[in-house]
Amino acid sequence: MTAAGLLYTGRAHMTGVTEGHVETDDGRLVVDVSAPGSPGTGTNPEQLLAAGWSACFALSLNVVAQGRRIALPAEMSVDTEVDLLNTDPPYKGKFFVRARIVVNLPGIDDATARELLDAAHATCPYAEATRGNVDVEISLR
Repeated sequence: MTAAGLLYTGRAHMTGVTEGHVETDDGRLVVDVSAPGSPGTGTNPEQLLAAGWSACFALSLNVVAQGRRIALPAEMSVDTEVDLLNTDPPYKGKFFVRARIVVNLPGIDDATARELLDAAHATCPYAEATRGNVDVEISLR
């Protein structure tokens, strides 16, 4: 992709190994990180992916809805769960993730909501980046 198509670059810096610290270059995100399931007090990559994916999907949903002249309800919500799995526990095989996205669109009929979800999934950069690599289940609440 050429620089002309570039819309934004997010930058983050991580220090540490299983216990660490991540900061974005603009200082808007500053978090301690811990290995998933560890007794550490920090967040973990799966939680960060779930948070980012929820935000990305919500923004993609808004772009799709605007294009169709549909106002999304202020009470809209996107809940994302990201599972960390291993093909041969404990920790001998390949690691991978799977995701579940549940969207709440109160006041929008199910058929329209489903169309919006499908279109958002087709355009969401996180979905595009993981397509074919991550099992994703998207549903309406």
